[in-house]
Amino acid sequence: MRRRNMRIAVITTATGALLLAGQAGIAAAEEQSHGGGEVDVNVAISEITEPGVLAMSIAGTAVNLTENGSDELVRQFTGTLPTVTITDTRSAEEIPDGAAWYVLGSATAFTGDAGQAPIGAGHLGWAPALIDGGGSGLVAAGDEVQTVLDDDAAPDNVGLVDQELFASAFDSGEIATEGSWTANASLFLRTPSTVGAGQYSGTITLSLFE
Repeated sequence: MRRRNMRIAVITTATGALLLAGQAGIAAAEEQSHGGGEVDVNVAISEITEPGVLAMSIAGTAVNLTENGSDELVRQFTGTLPTVTITDTRSAEEIPDGAAWYVLGSATAFTGDAGQAPIGAGHLGWAPALIDGGGSGLVAAGDEVQTVLDDDAAPDNVGLVDQELFASAFDSGEIATEGSWTANASLFLRTPSTVGAGQYSGTITLSLFE
């Protein structure tokens, strides 16, 4: 009895499928096209009219100094500041007459990771250099800043304890069409030979003004 019922169920299902397929074929045959049309899609995109901006970006967030050029009295650690880019997207009409931009930098003390005595910012110096200063000659790198351990007795051998000039433009309006400029700086940390061993970290802050 069970086998008979199962056979009937299979036959019924197959028959149902055939009937559905036949009905679908009839419906498709009866469909006819009664015309159609197309719709064009258009959009108007206006030019961005927001004012341009003067901005600064730095190509990295860290630099590792490595020992190089030490002697019996002074240990020296050197590296290169990540590339700094100044971008000006303003039109000449948006720049006030006589405006000039400049970038200043200063450093914190270097703090040890195991209780070592800190190394003051006066021990860190730099030598800024233009990578791409444009063709006007109106963009310049700042002067080299020596450290407190340099022995030429110059009064400005103070390290990066205060805001020191990194780069500047003499006339923002005159160079507006150049668009961007890049610079970096050689960094050198000079310490007494008796400096405590260990890992140290500090921060250089760069600020753009006009």
